[in-house]
Amino acid sequence: MVKKSHLLFFFALCFLSCKEEDTPKEFFNVDERLHGYFETFEREAAARGMEIDLNEAILTAQISEIQGEGVAGQCSRPQNTLDNDITIDASFLNSNVSDLLKELVIFHELGHCFLQRSHREDEYPNGNCISIMRSGVDGCRDNYNSTFRSIYIDELFDPDSF
Repeated sequence: MVKKSHLLFFFALCFLSCKEEDTPKEFFNVDERLHGYFETFEREAAARGMEIDLNEAILTAQISEIQGEGVAGQCSRPQNTLDNDITIDASFLNSNVSDLLKELVIFHELGHCFLQRSHREDEYPNGNCISIMRSGVDGCRDNYNSTFRSIYIDELFDPDSF
């Protein structure tokens, strides 16, 4: 006679062994080094009630050298097309900057190219930027760190900010 505990163990083992492995999502026309950031962008949107699939967008993303001092990323929207092209500067991405700063730049460009967000230049009274959608031209200070990250991402996906 089989004991109940053995039977439960057998079913649990079958269930766990049959479960699909968690594999990273593939993004079409996107450099694979950016896939994790794109997946995080979708996950953060979902956590805020926005179900998005970046593969459904007419969007490309590549890594290459960008001409211009201090330009870490660009979103290009060619006139009279639905295409949205993101370029992340190779020198920036390969540098020793933090993953959070890389995330900020990539999310900023997705804000332009996917969410159709414009720059937002306002700041808190302490001089910190209100949005990761700031242009970098004005004097606000980025405060995108593990403490304030969720506040910036809340603002990024806030429909009232569009």
